[in-house]
Amino acid sequence: MFAKMGARVNVQQTFAPAVHYLKRPVDLFRTYDRANLRPDLIAGLTVAVILLPQSIAFTLVAELPPQMGLYAAIIGAIVGSLWGCSNQMHTGPANAISLLIASSLTAVIIPGTSQYAIAAGVMAVMVGVFQLGMGLVRLGMLVNFVSHSVIVGFASGAGVLIAIKQLHPLLGLPAAGSGTIGTVMNVVTEAAETHTPTAVIGIGTMLFFLVMRRINSRLPIPLLAMVLASVVVFLLRLDERNVAVIGQLPATLPPLANLPLFNLELISRLSAGALAVGAIGLVETAAIARSISAQTGQRLDSNQEFVGQGMANIFMGLFSGYSGAGSFSRTAVNFKAGARTPMAAIFSGVFMLIAMFTLAPLAAYLPISALSGVLIITAYGMIDREEIRRIWRSHPGDAAIMVSTLVGTMFLEIEFAVLLGILLSLGLFIWRTSTPRIQAVLPDDNFSHFAYRPDKEPCPQMAIIEVYGDLYFGAVNYVEEFITNYAEAHPDQRYLLLRLDHVNTCDFSGIHMLETLVRSYRERGGDVFMVGTNHRVHQMMYSSAFDSFLGADHILDEDEAIGKLFYQELDPAVCIYECPIRAFRECQNLPKRIALAEIPLVDEIETSHILQIEALALWTWLHPVPGSNGSSGKPYVVDVREPREFNQGHIAEAKLVPLPKILSSEVKLPADRQIVLVCRSGRRSRRAAAALQHIGCMNVQVLQGGMLAWGAAGLLEAMEF
Repeated sequence: MFAKMGARVNVQQTFAPAVHYLKRPVDLFRTYDRANLRPDLIAGLTVAVILLPQSIAFTLVAELPPQMGLYAAIIGAIVGSLWGCSNQMHTGPANAISLLIASSLTAVIIPGTSQYAIAAGVMAVMVGVFQLGMGLVRLGMLVNFVSHSVIVGFASGAGVLIAIKQLHPLLGLPAAGSGTIGTVMNVVTEAAETHTPTAVIGIGTMLFFLVMRRINSRLPIPLLAMVLASVVVFLLRLDERNVAVIGQLPATLPPLANLPLFNLELISRLSAGALAVGAIGLVETAAIARSISAQTGQRLDSNQEFVGQGMANIFMGLFSGYSGAGSFSRTAVNFKAGARTPMAAIFSGVFMLIAMFTLAPLAAYLPISALSGVLIITAYGMIDREEIRRIWRSHPGDAAIMVSTLVGTMFLEIEFAVLLGILLSLGLFIWRTSTPRIQAVLPDDNFSHFAYRPDKEPCPQMAIIEVYGDLYFGAVNYVEEFITNYAEAHPDQRYLLLRLDHVNTCDFSGIHMLETLVRSYRERGGDVFMVGTNHRVHQMMYSSAFDSFLGADHILDEDEAIGKLFYQELDPAVCIYECPIRAFRECQNLPKRIALAEIPLVDEIETSHILQIEALALWTWLHPVPGSNGSSGKPYVVDVREPREFNQGHIAEAKLVPLPKILSSEVKLPADRQIVLVCRSGRRSRRAAAALQHIGCMNVQVLQGGMLAWGAAGLLEAMEF
């Protein structure tokens, strides 16, 4: 029984998000505030005025019967708003999407046939199922992986293509050539066959549009232009003089289409185009929704918007329409007209239905050249020159994606160009995440923040490297190569402090890379420390046992890391006698005993002939067995560190003689005893031994590894504090 209850709970949890998205209309009507009714009605009426001419014009781009655009406009506006997320989004026929549909369908079926219109309906359903599935399984975040440059490049290329394709109907020329160049060449070679009345209507419509836009851009200029052109054709009987017209439109409700939805052969032929239409439709809609929400402050659910677009396309296909998407122009008008809820777009669909019944007879005299003129002006507006300039001036990768998509849209199959742009976006994303910004940093002049300071010399003992990106399998080789090359360029830096504040996640490949780095630095006699590890990164370190390998005390607090490493790990001798940099706050008060020029560096002197003694051997030498002959031959232990270090702990028998005194010949050491020099790590001891041997004192040895080795050997109890 409990197993059944558990299964029921799991099923409910699995389908709960889908139920939430699908019951959106119920929530919309239940929570609707009647105070929004008047502004929503006004906005709906305003949008309907431009929706009518747009739906007919965009259908012309798709090479489909005009009524399919009207049906798609009505269904898309209503269904897209019922299941969508944005309060101002308007779904329906769209310019660039219509061109993409035409490119996809003409490669499969001859335009103008009944099979062409049926295929458009099937494609709409396919697009809707794809988009609906994306929303229900909550893949709305995938839209973020498509670069904005793809949309700009596609829209600009589509604008040029639409304008070129409308030149033939604008001038009344016969059939167009194939491809962009072929179409242009065909217009040039057949310009003499221009049909004068058709060209006058088309160009006159364009001039009327431009003049009226200067006079009052708020007027429904496309609708006025089409009404005026229809009146001119009717009065002058231009339809009888071979001026092509739309023809009578059916004044009916959108009928249910008889679509071959299980024709697998047709579905396979339409699949590439449907994928391109669905992907571009979602990206375009998401971009529109984000731009509007930035002004309204509405929080968007991209998954819900995916569901809305999917439902809209399914119903548009089923009810004799074709695929659509969010329209930026209509959404902007909807927003500026005062729309407060999705009901505004629903009202626009209802007003559109009323207009179709009342204005359908007028379409019998609507000249196609007038629609072409409106489309050419609209297509010109699709070329966002300012955005193109901004992208061109910004990142080369974004510019390359934009140019590739634009050129591909104009000269290749459009669906291929779109998918190419999407793949380039994903490639750019992978390249950026696999080559994260990584740099060596130093404290600023106030020692309050770390910054990239290539003009300043780094600390000679410790590198501080900051990683801006995730340590996942695609990026670890790049990060490891950078750190390895940096270590080779700075061989004296035996310690590494990794700042991981900007690392959100780390996978097992990242753990392996970190282990390799730790081994490399430890083999050089140094170590690796880390700061800024968040909970997820720390959890990965714990689950993979990396924290035990590194050492829990090697993951430091941000504010205490430098101080702890400075006083417990770095060699003060380097700081005092060799380093003029003073990179950290802790360096500022260090004494400078003698001029640097007077102190030869360890790397500049020969130390291979200096004898070294291990810690246990020195202990035995200092503590011989009672009664043996070794008691009289104890070594003379000299600690060459600074007084502050000596006071923190030293070998009981050691005498403090700081290195500057030895180098300046201010002290005399016994010539009849073996002298053992001690420092922190052995570096200063070797320098002191070389200096003593240089003046003839050959009875010197060095404690190998210094006090660090003494402590590691468990001899700390022999130290005085």
